[in-house]
Amino acid sequence: MTAKMGITLKVNDSEYVLDVEPRKSLADAIREDCGLTGTHLGCEHGVCGSCTILCDGEPVRSCLMLAVQGSGRELRTVEGLSPDGETLHPVQEAFWKHHGLQCGFCTPGFLMLAASLVERETVPDDDELDHLIASNLCRCTGYQNIRTAIRAAIEESRA
Repeated sequence: MTAKMGITLKVNDSEYVLDVEPRKSLADAIREDCGLTGTHLGCEHGVCGSCTILCDGEPVRSCLMLAVQGSGRELRTVEGLSPDGETLHPVQEAFWKHHGLQCGFCTPGFLMLAASLVERETVPDDDELDHLIASNLCRCTGYQNIRTAIRAAIEESRA
């Protein structure tokens, strides 16, 4: 058995004091130890993007980070998108309005990727947006409605 390490994860502005094995992934710590199951695990190799969260405002694959690497960082999961727990975040609203989801498995990862784009200062052009969207896998939608939803959320946030 590996000795556990004491860490504090700040997820969605809440602090979680945890004892974790050094090899535990951040995705597993978020799901199992923090009880935030909106972050999905798909491939567990960093390929599918279902586990995408924001770490210090940047999208990262939480399955590729260790929980100990998340200590001292600002982490945000899909549960932290809504500003008040009642109102939808602009990306959630846009995905709903533009049918940017079907089965929903990949949706949390796409929402977090989209949130990072909406919240940054520069607006991606179509080629950059297509490149970024291609980093997450969806087997249902064909990406067009996801692209439309993200573009709409970006435009709404700039209005």
